[in-house]
Amino acid sequence: MANKNITRRRVIQIIQLHVRGISKRSIAEYTSMSRNTIKKYLALFSKHRLTCEEVKNLCDSDFGKLFGKESSPKPEPPERYNNLVSFLSQAEELLKAEETSLFPIWINYLSSYPNGYRLSQFHHHFSNWNKSNGLLFEKKSKWHVKNIASDDMLILKKWRNSNDRRKWEKALVLMEISQGNGIKNIAKRVERGDDKVKEWVKLFEKEGITSLLKKPRRNNEAQTDEIKIKKINLIKLIHETPKIHGINRASWSLESLSVAYGKTYGQSISCSTISEYIKAEGYSFRKAKETLTSPDPKYREKLKNITSILSNLGKNERFFSVDEYGPFSVKIKGGKSLVKNGELKTYPQRQKSKGFLICTAALELSTNQVSHFYSLKKNTEEMIKLLELLLVQYSDQERIFFSWDAASWHASKDLYSKIKEVNSSEYREIHKTPLVALAPLPSSAQFLNVIESVFSGLAKAIIHSSDYQSVEECKAAIDEYFAARNIHFIENPKRAGNKIWGKELVKPVFNEANNCKDPKWR
Repeated sequence: MANKNITRRRVIQIIQLHVRGISKRSIAEYTSMSRNTIKKYLALFSKHRLTCEEVKNLCDSDFGKLFGKESSPKPEPPERYNNLVSFLSQAEELLKAEETSLFPIWINYLSSYPNGYRLSQFHHHFSNWNKSNGLLFEKKSKWHVKNIASDDMLILKKWRNSNDRRKWEKALVLMEISQGNGIKNIAKRVERGDDKVKEWVKLFEKEGITSLLKKPRRNNEAQTDEIKIKKINLIKLIHETPKIHGINRASWSLESLSVAYGKTYGQSISCSTISEYIKAEGYSFRKAKETLTSPDPKYREKLKNITSILSNLGKNERFFSVDEYGPFSVKIKGGKSLVKNGELKTYPQRQKSKGFLICTAALELSTNQVSHFYSLKKNTEEMIKLLELLLVQYSDQERIFFSWDAASWHASKDLYSKIKEVNSSEYREIHKTPLVALAPLPSSAQFLNVIESVFSGLAKAIIHSSDYQSVEECKAAIDEYFAARNIHFIENPKRAGNKIWGKELVKPVFNEANNCKDPKWR
């Protein structure tokens, strides 16, 4: 007869392929069945003289008769099983005994039937017989806590409701065992092995509930001292360079520390142990971060001076943050922009510049107004030009403050001479200009120069992702940007507003914690 594992769908598939003229070998390869199986089913198909459509329309019972394996009558149970059933029926009183287990019943069974089932088979057949006969026998477990004192039960209830998993496990085990539940089921619930659950029950019955409390760990003083010495030695190694120990590395790794420790102290130590020890001592591997710091010895003094000026700035006084943006070339620039998924925006690495620009500007902090023009160089002449521009624009003020970084052209003799000139009573009387005061920033303190934040916003909005066709087109975009920015703060006057227009890196406000300049945006 046909293989019983072949489904109706597979039989119909074989017949359809055969009707289409495909060979038995090809059908066997296509269906991943043996050729003998294919031959058997095709022989049955030919024998019954049916068409493919007729086979499809057969009901399940008819299909099973024609192509399925004929069901054989259920075999009679063997004599050995009949003997077992006979014995169990006769031993009903013995099975009801309170202290009886299956092992002595099996021994009694073998004495009557020496060729009977072994213990494991006896267990299996007995379990099936027991269920089919109304559970005449329940196996009595020896793991049973008869009585739990009321005081102990109160403690167990607290443990069961606590967040301590160990206490919860032990409380659950004892409370479930006392209710007659089996060891295996309880062990599964607490996700512990049977032996561990039995160990807790033994301890409770022998020594009471205090035996289940976590015992304090005894410290091995010698081992503790050894670990302490190892940690000290590791810290000594960390403070040295790997090259001192013949390791060609600029910085330590766990592997190199392990090698150096073995060479230096004659003891092997694993990488995982080193990691654990150095973490315990407060060390970790971190990437160095580039930061802007000022080495100026008068840093605090200059910072205090600027803070004092800003906090006491009068109504007819203005404070300017001054700097230059550039030089930068006018060409296709990279940057973030919206692109379709799967597409990659690119720009040529090598390209001809259409020119370059330097934008010299001053940001007035109290009104957030920017004054700017374009320069060909960064020098004292351009600073003097900016000073003259601001003197004209803010001629109605009593005093203006200039704040800039420590670039050489910001602190030249010619510039100081010009400031001395414009501050003279004769010059001020003729030109009607305000007094000029200097508030220089500490050296290498670009992060305090507030206008750098505005330049960062300019770069992100106007320069990045740009493709200006000429220097003039680029200038026009910058002019429009600053004009729109100035109008915004005229209409929304804020000394240092919460909402910063133009996507500046940080708020354009003087703050010691600011980092106004981001090198990647310049």
